[in-house]
Amino acid sequence: MLHGKWDSKSQIFLTASFSFLMSDSFLSLVVKGDILDDYLRTDGVWILTRNKQFYKTNNEKECAEKCEAERHFNCRAFLFTRKKLQCLTLAENAKMTVTFNSTDAVLYEKKIYLLQCRRGIGKDYRGMEAKTWRGIPCQKWAEKTPHNPNYTPEKHPNAGLDENYCRNPDGDESGPWCYTTDPATRFDYCNIPECEVECMQCNGEDYHGEVSRTESGLECQHWDTQEPHMHGFTPKHFPEKDLKMNYCRNPDGELRPWCFTTSPTKRWEYCNIARCTMHPPVSGLGSQCLSGKGEDYRGRIAVTKSGNACQHWNTQFPHRHGWIPDRYPCKGLEKNYCRNPDGEKRPWCYTVNSSIRWEYCAIPHCDGTEQGIAVAPPEECYRGKGQSYRGTTSITASGKKCQAWNSMFPHRHEKTPDRFPNADLRDNYCRNPDGDNSPWCFTTDPSVTWEYCNLKRCDDHTQEPAPNDPPATTAQNVGLTTPTTPDCINGNGKDYRGTIAKTGRGRTCQEWSSQKPHSHKYFTPVTHPRAGLDKNYCRNPDGDVNGVWCFTTDPEKKWEYCEIPRCCNYPSRLFCPPFLQLVMIVTKCFQSNHKNHKPSSYRVFLGIQNLIAAESSLQIQGVQKVLKEPNGADIALLKLNSPVTITDRVKPVCLPETSLMVERNAVCFLTAWGKTRGTDTDNRLKDVEFPVLENRICNRPEFLNGSVKNHEFCGGFTFGSIDNCEAEVGGPLVCKDKDRFVQYGVTSWGLDCTQPSKPVFVRIPSFISWIKNAMVAH
Repeated sequence: MLHGKWDSKSQIFLTASFSFLMSDSFLSLVVKGDILDDYLRTDGVWILTRNKQFYKTNNEKECAEKCEAERHFNCRAFLFTRKKLQCLTLAENAKMTVTFNSTDAVLYEKKIYLLQCRRGIGKDYRGMEAKTWRGIPCQKWAEKTPHNPNYTPEKHPNAGLDENYCRNPDGDESGPWCYTTDPATRFDYCNIPECEVECMQCNGEDYHGEVSRTESGLECQHWDTQEPHMHGFTPKHFPEKDLKMNYCRNPDGELRPWCFTTSPTKRWEYCNIARCTMHPPVSGLGSQCLSGKGEDYRGRIAVTKSGNACQHWNTQFPHRHGWIPDRYPCKGLEKNYCRNPDGEKRPWCYTVNSSIRWEYCAIPHCDGTEQGIAVAPPEECYRGKGQSYRGTTSITASGKKCQAWNSMFPHRHEKTPDRFPNADLRDNYCRNPDGDNSPWCFTTDPSVTWEYCNLKRCDDHTQEPAPNDPPATTAQNVGLTTPTTPDCINGNGKDYRGTIAKTGRGRTCQEWSSQKPHSHKYFTPVTHPRAGLDKNYCRNPDGDVNGVWCFTTDPEKKWEYCEIPRCCNYPSRLFCPPFLQLVMIVTKCFQSNHKNHKPSSYRVFLGIQNLIAAESSLQIQGVQKVLKEPNGADIALLKLNSPVTITDRVKPVCLPETSLMVERNAVCFLTAWGKTRGTDTDNRLKDVEFPVLENRICNRPEFLNGSVKNHEFCGGFTFGSIDNCEAEVGGPLVCKDKDRFVQYGVTSWGLDCTQPSKPVFVRIPSFISWIKNAMVAH
């Protein structure tokens, strides 16, 4: 039996040997999740539109239901106000009208109307393309000229026939179309690109799809929220990882994309995303030399820096590990070549030495050309003051080994690779980042801060120090020699002669001898010859009480202050953090079974760095009250008998924001009196740079097996260890946040830092409300 089909676009009668049921409400069968999954959420935004409807609802989901059921217009978005619980369904979204800020409002826009591509034949396409592939403007669906349409908003209310936008109301296999404004052409197809397939390459680190449920069906937690699970993977801290909404992502090199879940009992889970049929990139096309962290290095070096041969990635002997080539197909884990699969500082490998689990490799740096030619070995001598020296000498003039520039142990300092990006502060190689007389380094000797290096000038054929260099024994004997250009200020910084040349807001400074873009009469090298007005360095020629400043290269901003840290009563190369001492309490803990311990039995010692030496900075305080966390967490507050005197040796540390955890790559320090295994520094306060780990890593079976609670977190390394480190109960974990230090943790248990994923800390952001309330109440 033949059934006829009336092609209402071309008005031609066709016959076919089949019948086809077409309904405007026809949709593919999809397992629906949360109704809000179909909307894009934006906080603090209001849009201006005339076509809207007001409703009273209890929450956003009820408002979304009103939008879905709207009959006055096609609802493209809705606004919800948290205080008034007011719901406004809208005919327009942010692409179609004006937006402005509104603190209490949350805007939800239907994703289908924001999508500018089509899925399949594009029957659900609701974008705003309004011309054909030939560029002819479309006729409005509601109009009857120049063509009398068979598909209208009245006849097909669910087909999205708004304005003159391209649509596919009849399920045409060729995709969205429209009636045209050309009388000679009734209709034509639109050039709507196909959407990318929801699949992932490799381990899904580049996945940017919109899957937002885990493999077991749990809804994902939004990346910018901290409930029900507190974490450090925020869009602010990982802007390059595309942590939008609650979409599944792989920001940390996991096996595949994952997310934190909205279930309080399930912290995280993998997402079920298909692998793309396209083959992953060939690893052999990667770089043959080191650039950046070397994540794209695909060379064939298979020996560590100290000379140990690398273990094959596909073997588990002598070291068991999880970097199996089949599980990580795009990491280039071939044979036993050095690689960087986990975003480490540079390429590394497991070694064939059973006593050394892993080490970094020495990979030649690229010279910046497209071919990636390796840099020739640099000269082991220096020219001038050695600021251009790029050799690999790492021994001082007295024979001491240099401390790595990115390490804060045994000496804390500010000469880091981040602060001096052009100084090539790699590893522990001798360098001259601050324009001193010759290359130098911090030493690994706790009693000697820094020394000049065992290097000669290129034009000097002897091994003797250059004539202008001070003897090496100066730093060796004193241990606290001050360099010529410290990058910290004393007082108002009038004597500052460092090389910082940016303002606190990041603007580049104008040269003092220049009159552009800002003309000035009084602050030039001629008018102030003793003010150190060299180049465009921050200075304080007028003795401004607020510190150093400079004219800026921004025509709109004449001058600004520079943010330079204050010097300590230590060598000016040392870092001067806001915390220098760990508060020492005569009793280590405050357990409930200590019934006989009254507050008056405790003593608090502040301002000391040596347990056996008498220090004039010592302050001793009595305790008036001990406030234990009411739910039994391993944290307590002490109310002292009298206020503490703030000095250079006793300073407060900042509290973190409520429910916001430290970012994954933050620079953190663990401070403790812990023993250092027989060294002569057992009685000194020590700190060590210490990485923070995500709980889903800590709680893996091979590490702490689920024993880390939600109000706790762990630190250290998953593989390898931190040498000479022993934490103790109550010790602080403090992390750098811009220009300040914030305490994120208090050591609780698992005190051996040499073990993976230890120690474990109480998570201070979880207790900010309790801390603040306790301070007010007591």
